[in-house]
Amino acid sequence: MNIFVIQKHAATSLHYDFRLEVDGILKSWAIPKGPSKDPKDKRLAVPTEDHAMEYKDFEGEIAEGAYGAGKVTIWDQGTYENLREKISMAKAYQEGKIEICLHGKKFKGNYALIRMQRSLQKGQAKHWLIIKMRK
Repeated sequence: MNIFVIQKHAATSLHYDFRLEVDGILKSWAIPKGPSKDPKDKRLAVPTEDHAMEYKDFEGEIAEGAYGAGKVTIWDQGTYENLREKISMAKAYQEGKIEICLHGKKFKGNYALIRMQRSLQKGQAKHWLIIKMRK
C-alpha cells in the first residue's frame, strides 16, 4: 500500500500539508483549515509542488527566509488504498478525481479529492476540495 502523511505547518499562516505517495513521489496539497472528518465539510486543498519520498518523515524548523519557513510536525500518517481500482493513482490525479481509503492514526475512512473546474484567478493552478465520503 502507498503512504500518506499530514504535516501541520506553521508558516506565514497555519495550514496542513496533505501528501499522497503516487509513483514514488509525494503529491501535495495545502489545506488551510485542515482536513475534516465531517462529510458535510468541503475543505479547500491548494496544490503545492511535489515532494521527494524522504519528506514523509520530516519534522523540524524550515529556516527563516526559506520557502515555507516555519515549524513542521507530523500530524497524522499511515497508508491508503485507491478506491478507483481500475485506474492508477497517477491517472486519477490527472483526471482530478481521487477516491481513497485512509488508514491513519487520526484519519480513517474514505475521502475524495476533487479538482474544481474554475480557478480563482486566470493562470492560477486549479484548486481542489477534500471531502470525507459518506459510507
